[in-house]
Amino acid sequence: MPPRRPRRPSESPALIAFGRQMRRLREAKGIKQETIAHLTQVSGPQVSKIENGKKRATRAFVEFVDEYLEADGSLINLWEDLNKDGHPVPIWFDWPQIEADAVMLICWQHSVVPGLAQTPEYALAIVHGNQEAADLRIKRQSILTRDDERGPAIVVFLIDEQVLTRQVGTAETMRKQLEHLIELSMMPNITVQVVLGSGEHDGNMGAFVLATMEDRSEVAYAETAIRSITTDDPADLSVMARTLVDLRSRALTQEQSRELIRKVAQERWT
Repeated sequence: MPPRRPRRPSESPALIAFGRQMRRLREAKGIKQETIAHLTQVSGPQVSKIENGKKRATRAFVEFVDEYLEADGSLINLWEDLNKDGHPVPIWFDWPQIEADAVMLICWQHSVVPGLAQTPEYALAIVHGNQEAADLRIKRQSILTRDDERGPAIVVFLIDEQVLTRQVGTAETMRKQLEHLIELSMMPNITVQVVLGSGEHDGNMGAFVLATMEDRSEVAYAETAIRSITTDDPADLSVMARTLVDLRSRALTQEQSRELIRKVAQERWT
């Protein structure tokens, strides 16, 4: 069993520092949290989390609040300072929370089935038999069927063709996994498209997920051999947007994707 990853701290000093300064500036102007929430179209609880150091503010939010509070760029400067090398991006984001709060996710995967679409058996094989890690991965999938006021997340799975034939676990594990992909594709909030494996494209550089939040801001997540990266840098988001345009131009339609997945399941894994 691989060693467990150390737990991330529940609160980041960088987030706390930013939240306290925002609160000071807001209270000095006699402005309520509810006003900030209304003007930025961010919920009151989310604004509270930002001021309490429990949620990262987007740059667009910071720029608006800085101007509204007449902070003369001080909030923007603090946000930028806390986002530099001394406080790398990962401490600013709690990706599981971002994923859970997102209204839409676009997942690109070139090597394995995305975590949100994995069966328990496939997930267990991916994490080398670590049952706790597999259970946590499956638990995350609740966003696909949540029934709260937000409704289920809209999710697009873009999967490289080779994922269908790269064996993870047993042949039965693969067959059930591909059948599960077909079932997911039938859900109204989920799209599954297979990207044809031939040709060169920027998606070969690595897998990633692009999350769109309720306020229409975006956060991206990418796995590397060293660590995971989370970012809302406009330059990074622009690269991912261009990559997604290219990938979707190479993808089969949803119906064609289902047919291919069904064919591989029957001919390769039965």
